[in-house]
Amino acid sequence: MDLDPKIPQYSTGDPTSFAWQTARQRWPIIITQAIDDAYRSVAQCDDAAKRDEGKKIVEELVRLKYEVQHDRALTPIRDDGQPDVAAYNQELEQLGNPTWLKAPWLYTECYLFRRISTSFALSEHWKNYDVFARQKIKTFRSSRPAVLELAARYKDLVTQIRAAKSNPPDVEAEKILFMEMCEICLWGNATDLSLLTSLTYEDIQKLQGSEARKKAEKNILANDLRAAFGHLLEAKQAGKKERRVDIVLDNAGFELFVDLILAGYLLTAGLATTVVLHPKSIPWFVSDVLPSDFASLLGAIASPKQFYETPTDEDILHDKTPEKLSDKEVDELFFLFQEWSTFHAEGQLVLRPNRVWTGPGSFWRLPAEAKDLVEDLKESELVVFKGDLNYRKLVGDAAWDPTTPFTEAIGPLGPGSGLNILALRTCKADVVVGLPAGKDEELKQLDDGGGDSGARKWGWNGKWAVVSFSKGT
Repeated sequence: MDLDPKIPQYSTGDPTSFAWQTARQRWPIIITQAIDDAYRSVAQCDDAAKRDEGKKIVEELVRLKYEVQHDRALTPIRDDGQPDVAAYNQELEQLGNPTWLKAPWLYTECYLFRRISTSFALSEHWKNYDVFARQKIKTFRSSRPAVLELAARYKDLVTQIRAAKSNPPDVEAEKILFMEMCEICLWGNATDLSLLTSLTYEDIQKLQGSEARKKAEKNILANDLRAAFGHLLEAKQAGKKERRVDIVLDNAGFELFVDLILAGYLLTAGLATTVVLHPKSIPWFVSDVLPSDFASLLGAIASPKQFYETPTDEDILHDKTPEKLSDKEVDELFFLFQEWSTFHAEGQLVLRPNRVWTGPGSFWRLPAEAKDLVEDLKESELVVFKGDLNYRKLVGDAAWDPTTPFTEAIGPLGPGSGLNILALRTCKADVVVGLPAGKDEELKQLDDGGGDSGARKWGWNGKWAVVSFSKGT
């Protein structure tokens, strides 16, 4: 806490904040979904000991929901053998043992998912169970039109890039392509499962469609993609042999799919020689990527007919037959599988989970509390932080003036840190920095923008974005 910005953080006790709604509306729904999933798995379990243990986990999740809804005090995380227990509990003590609905939003939401994880981690039979896996798979299946569109486009693009290798590089074309790839990645955040309580499937489809991407560019309020491209191009033109890009991942499913599209593009175009992906180590914020999600995605595109054409329980219930894939679509998906699995096998596409990413606090603490990680990230040409939570952690989830420069708001990770940072973030929380003067006030006057209520409602719905770059030198 001492290392965080000296500006107040957003709180679940502030009626004008998205934290207020999140704690009272979204958290109970998220826990209910976890209860339903665990109950379903327990009901399907043949092993009596595993079934009994699963029932106890369900009971714990029910109690957790009760605590949240009745504004009980947060209790210490039970020791499940992981090194972050002490950090969570020490911070809880420093906060004065607050209650769920009157506490710092960032800490309390991280604590919520850490509590859910503990219930499974302390078991014998459910240690590696991902209570959100079904939701992630379901959402990836529902993203089928966008997956097929991007798979076809990616195959054509890679084929063209490789065919043009002998020609002089067209820097302007490279820049446009880089920006478009990053923008696809940016708006891929629209499949954030923890927000599905308020988004319809039609909304998700609109946000994933190619026409929407073109229209959405005007909704990027700060856009440093040109500077980020210039930084990577400079390293390439300088002839640096090893050029690494790191991506601190956000959501699984369609978003991980587009992250891999970006990674494959960077490697094929020669803007990177290695891409390191940073997934989470425990089920996190419903939809965040675990290493197992990477394996599941590769499995789905390796056998796409089995994945997309096998009826789900829901299909069977409604007597629906999934549409068949064409041979061309199967070939395009298998092309992606071959590309990504080859990069992974050859060490150019690396997965590197770390418990740091599921800690309780802001990334302002990393230089002091995760020195080895920071030193490693300094070896990277560019560290891309995906999504809303990573952005909130970068800027400390503090109530900054929205015109504060991003380079200032990330504190010890800013210029002089040795870290080159690019944040790709669709706005789904109150905090935002790097806006032109007057922009926040202008957006508040839009329909449901917040007006004079004191709430920054325009920043809650994922329709606006910021893309911010900080050079480490």
